Amino acid sequence: MRRTNNKRRHNAAMAARIVYSTGVGSLCPNCRRPVRECVCPKGVPGTAKPAAVRVAREIKGRAGKGVTTITGLPLSLSDIESLATQLKKRCGSGGTVREGVIEIQGDHRDVIVAELIKLGWAAKKSGG
Repeated sequence: MRRTNNKRRHNAAMAARIVYSTGVGSLCPNCRRPVRECVCPKGVPGTAKPAAVRVAREIKGRAGKGVTTITGLPLSLSDIESLATQLKKRCGSGGTVREGVIEIQGDHRDVIVAELIKLGWAAKKSGG
């Protein structure tokens, strides 16, 4: 038997709320919008705090070759690309930006964390 669309849902408020999404990122606890598009006034209790920048080493899907990844940067794509260029020059290595994540070839976590802290970011090493 087929359900028709003209019947009302028993809980329409729950149907409109986002339960899980992979494309949004972190949400503001007050306005439930992505943190980059938050409309809450600054300093309001409960607003989302900027997350720490995470620097990790990954080898998954790279045929055993390790890369250092930098995630959690609340910057525009052009700013992320310019920061990636600066970090690649500092490490003397190649790299790229994929979906807002900076990837630097090789294990340069210590150098990158020190450089990001020097630039004013709250950077932390993540993973082993």
